[in-house]
Amino acid sequence: MCEAPRLRCDAVDAAAAAADVDVVTTRGRRRIPAHSNVLATASPVLGSILERRLQKDRESGKKAGRPVVRIRGVTDDAAAAFVRLLYAGRCGDGEEDDMEKHAVQVLVLAHAYQVPWLKRACEGAIGARLTADSVVDVLQLADLCAAPRLHLRCTRLLAKEFAAVERTEAWRFLQENDPWQELQVLQRLHEADMRRRKWRRKRAEQRVYVELSEAMDCLDHICTEGCTEVGPAGRAPAPAPCARYATTCRGLQLLIRHFSQCHRKSCARCQRMWQLLRLHSALCDRPDRCNTPLCMRFKQKEQEKAAVKAGDDGDKWGLLVKKVKAARVFSSLANRKQMSSTSQC
Repeated sequence: MCEAPRLRCDAVDAAAAAADVDVVTTRGRRRIPAHSNVLATASPVLGSILERRLQKDRESGKKAGRPVVRIRGVTDDAAAAFVRLLYAGRCGDGEEDDMEKHAVQVLVLAHAYQVPWLKRACEGAIGARLTADSVVDVLQLADLCAAPRLHLRCTRLLAKEFAAVERTEAWRFLQENDPWQELQVLQRLHEADMRRRKWRRKRAEQRVYVELSEAMDCLDHICTEGCTEVGPAGRAPAPAPCARYATTCRGLQLLIRHFSQCHRKSCARCQRMWQLLRLHSALCDRPDRCNTPLCMRFKQKEQEKAAVKAGDDGDKWGLLVKKVKAARVFSSLANRKQMSSTSQC
C-alpha cells in the first residue's frame, strides 16, 4: 500500500538530482532545484543570467556546485509559485491556487523576467478581484509593471465608482503624499469621460444620418409608388401600409400634406420639408425622370451656386450630404448582408 508514495518521492528525488541550477529566494532561505533549459526557454532574462553565470564559472575554472539564480523582493512562497508556473507553461486548473495567493508578486516577477503570457494571466487574476478599496494601489502597480490591460480595468472601475474610491484610505493617502499621481488619475478620468462623450455624440449624429437616409427612401417611395395617404399624381394611394409606415413613412406623409396646405412663410414644419426636398435633390441621380417635386429646381439652383463659387467641400450642407450618402451605403450593405444570411438559413 505504501509503494506508490515511495515511487513518487523517488521520481521527485530523481528530478531534483537531474536539475543543473538552484533558484535561491530572498536571504537564501529556500533553494529550488531547476533545469536551466526550462528557465531559459520560459524567460529571456533568466536565460541571460544563466549564460553569464556559466560563462563566469568557465572563466574562473569552477566546477563544484550548481549555478545559482537569485529571486529577490518577494516572499519564498511567491518565488516558488513563480518557478512552478514557469514549469507549467500555463495557468490551468492546477495553478489557480498559486494565482489566487501570489498574483501581485508573480506579476512583478513576470514583468521583471519578461514572461508575457504569465503577465497577462496575472493581470486577469488581479483585475477579476478588483474593488474600490484596492483599485488605487493596483493602478500604481499597473503603472510600475507596464500592465495596460490591468490599467484599463482600474481606470474603468475608477470612472464607475469614483465616489466610493474617494472615501478609501488609499485615496486619502495618495492625496496627502503623492499629489502628482492624484493629478494623473484625475486627468485620465477626465480624458476617459471626454472620449465617452465624443463617442456618444458621434453615435447620436450617426443615428440622425441614418434617419435622414430612411426619410429619403420613404420620400422616393411615396412620390414613385404612393402609400396610404399620399401618392403620385394620377395614381390612388396604396391600400396597405409599407414596412416603414409606423416609423418613418406615416410622419413624412403628414408632413407632405401639411406642406401642400400651409401658406405661412415662417412655418417650421414647412421649412423642414423644404430641407428634405433639397436633400433629396442633392442625393438624386435621376433628375430627368424623378417624380419628387422640385427636384429639378433644386438641381438647377445648386448648379448655379457651383458656377459662382467652385466647390463647397467646407460648406455644412455639403458635409451633411456626404454623411447621408455614406449612411445610405452602409445601410444598403447591411441589408444585403442580412438578406444573404436569411437566404442561407
